[in-house]
Amino acid sequence: MSDIALRVDSLEKTFRSRTFYRRREPPVLAVDGLSFAVRRGQIFGLLGPNGAGKTTTLRILTTLIRPSAGSAEVDGFDVIERPLEVRRRISTVVQETAVELFLTVRDNLLTYARFHGIAAAAARRRAAEVMERLEIAGESDRKVQDLSGGYRRRVQVAKIFMVDTPVVFLDEFSTGMDPILKRSVMQRLRDEAARGRTVVLTTQVLGEAEELCDDILIIDRGRQVARGDLHSLKLLCEPVYEVALTFERLPPGLEHDVARLQPVRVGFDHNTVELALKADEAKVLENVAALARRGTVLRVEVTSASLEDVFVQLTAGRRG
Repeated sequence: MSDIALRVDSLEKTFRSRTFYRRREPPVLAVDGLSFAVRRGQIFGLLGPNGAGKTTTLRILTTLIRPSAGSAEVDGFDVIERPLEVRRRISTVVQETAVELFLTVRDNLLTYARFHGIAAAAARRRAAEVMERLEIAGESDRKVQDLSGGYRRRVQVAKIFMVDTPVVFLDEFSTGMDPILKRSVMQRLRDEAARGRTVVLTTQVLGEAEELCDDILIIDRGRQVARGDLHSLKLLCEPVYEVALTFERLPPGLEHDVARLQPVRVGFDHNTVELALKADEAKVLENVAALARRGTVLRVEVTSASLEDVFVQLTAGRRG
């Protein structure tokens, strides 16, 4: 068996022109020659601005739409030639609510498990455990149509833990989750990857990708912008450091002093100032020391660039 879970080669997708309020819209090239491979057991982040082609790529990989050109394989099966085999090997959480609205929460999970060939007794045991973990056990007998959007998303996420498909696709999986539940699900995803499942993740919450992903592909306008782990991506950018200074009380004139440093971004919250500085490490430490001398400091924190900083640097220039 190959250690490659996903293989994409020169993938393209063009949406044909259409008439909108009597005006003919031009064709849209959503995916433009994209190529990448993902190893088994990785959590792979597919990131990009709105309209970058992320969801279109996922819809091709999950056999929901056909590419205009190029090829894609999931677990060794071509998405065009062997779509049924692909579907047997994937679980998906997409932006649309892919649940049966007229079934109860429990029946949604049991039905999904039976579609994947899991015996009834095993499915019931797994459903009870998954509902408890995702905090929907109290809603188990309610029809999904009667639940809020956040709870519907939980039911959808619960499905991927009902089965043992080798590949999981998550498109904005954490929508509607509180921070505690989200962290629990994130740990469960790490556990699934450790067992050998491949997780493909898209999200606008870049902190999720920073915490979860072993490998990240950033795309824009359907093309690759950068690829690698978080450390590799940081090396592609000018150094950015996150600084947090908490004073006993904010010194007068501090906002002016901070502005002179030309921060990438800055925010004041009570007696704390948080800023991002684009400079080498020695200069950043010098600037932090100068700010700290302005008053009584209770806490100082300096960290390297976040994935958000890298993302903005890599994509902002392409949007000019």
